[in-house]
Amino acid sequence: MPSAQRLLFPLTFPLRLIPSVLHSQTLATALNQVMKESLAEGELDFLDGRRVGIEIDDIGVRYCLGVSGGHIRGYGKDLPPDASVAGGLREFMLLAARREDADTLFFQRRLRMSGDTELGLYLKNFLDAFEPPARWAPLTRALDRMAGLRFPGR
Repeated sequence: MPSAQRLLFPLTFPLRLIPSVLHSQTLATALNQVMKESLAEGELDFLDGRRVGIEIDDIGVRYCLGVSGGHIRGYGKDLPPDASVAGGLREFMLLAARREDADTLFFQRRLRMSGDTELGLYLKNFLDAFEPPARWAPLTRALDRMAGLRFPGR
């Protein structure tokens, strides 16, 4: 286990006690706010009735998201996702802060995709083109600062 993972994994134990469906629903609530305009314009319709898994493997947390009724929904482990993306916390923060693009992280094998790759590519292309509304700039800056933190062994 890499040093950063050894450091993060025990610190996130309380987070792992929370059922994954609650993690997913919380993330879905936040994403519904951040992506409100994109949802209204139908830009996420390709996810309608589909599920995407996000696994942050160095902290042991999984999310399952999809779109239903024009909203992003969080799901539990009852059905497997159609496509999944896995990687470390730092990699997802780099993506969210727009400091790295998904292609770079996939080619460097810092992110991994499985399942329906066509669905995964639609999602990747949407995220590449997505510009968070200006009101979310403080969150983006905070993610950028957190992504810049260095852990031992990284």
